[in-house]
Amino acid sequence: MSGKHFKAHEVSCCIKYFIFGFNIIFWLLGVAFLGIGLWAWSEKGVLSNISSITDLGGFDPVWLFLVVGGVMFILGFAGCIGALRENSFLLKFFSVFLGIIFFLELTAGVLAFVFKDWIKDQLNFFINNNIRAYRDDIDLQNLIDFTQEYWECCGAFGADDWNLNIYFNCTDSNPSREKCGVPFSCCTKDPAEDVINTQCGYDIRAKAVSEQRTFIYIKGCVPQFEKWLQDNLTVVAGIFIGIALLQIFGICLAQNLVSDIEVVRESWFGECSFNLFSLPPVTHQFVYLKHLKQTKGCNEGKPLYSCSTIVLDSGIFLISSIKDKYVWRTNKTIVNK
Repeated sequence: MSGKHFKAHEVSCCIKYFIFGFNIIFWLLGVAFLGIGLWAWSEKGVLSNISSITDLGGFDPVWLFLVVGGVMFILGFAGCIGALRENSFLLKFFSVFLGIIFFLELTAGVLAFVFKDWIKDQLNFFINNNIRAYRDDIDLQNLIDFTQEYWECCGAFGADDWNLNIYFNCTDSNPSREKCGVPFSCCTKDPAEDVINTQCGYDIRAKAVSEQRTFIYIKGCVPQFEKWLQDNLTVVAGIFIGIALLQIFGICLAQNLVSDIEVVRESWFGECSFNLFSLPPVTHQFVYLKHLKQTKGCNEGKPLYSCSTIVLDSGIFLISSIKDKYVWRTNKTIVNK
């Protein structure tokens, strides 16, 4: 019996292992971020008293690690396992999740551009709210100090914003030694000093503004952030465009892999319209018929799925890629044996 061999569809190994390799790194980074976040909460006693999560009036930086780490963990897991196991559900989940993140980023960027003044007001509110909680959480305190030192600023719009904090306000009822002062991160740096003077901001706001300029930063963090953004607009835009392109690239690769997987499955169990009587005796790459005994409702040249009954010695055909299980089809229903 003469016949021709059929070329099997295959999943692209390059795409499969590229997605796997990239996402396993992404997944491990997510695990690291989650670990750091949970460790920080453990050190602060939050894990032993979950209700204390809501006690902090300001922003807890640990949330950054937990949220970013959680998203990275979920995305990395879905992409890694989905690619390795050729699981189309996980790969589709990976694509949709990544698409949602991309859409949210795009929406946030557009809204930030359109509603600049509203964003500025929200940033002012956010900073002032965290100024009130400056001494309540060590992580928040370190974040504020880093921000003021990096952008050489003090408060949201000026040093007087520290009146909002109960330890730094200038009211007569304030018994704190830090009264009418500012944190050390507001102080101008002296290159000759090897050790940071943490008391440099004491009583500084009791002096005239002209004297304050000598010792502390006068400008607020909101204007300084705007200035930094304008000065580094090209770099910031480049970073965001790069992230967006990576996300689009990841979605395209995942969808390409899903398409390959579905094509391979169709080649296994799809509606194959080849000539039943012209198949070779053995084709390890695809299927082979063995000891054809009887057919009913199936003529030469008709597709396999049109046959209502086909009887073979050991089943209708063999597919080596599913561990050499005999499989037969009756009325378009696949049955494994």
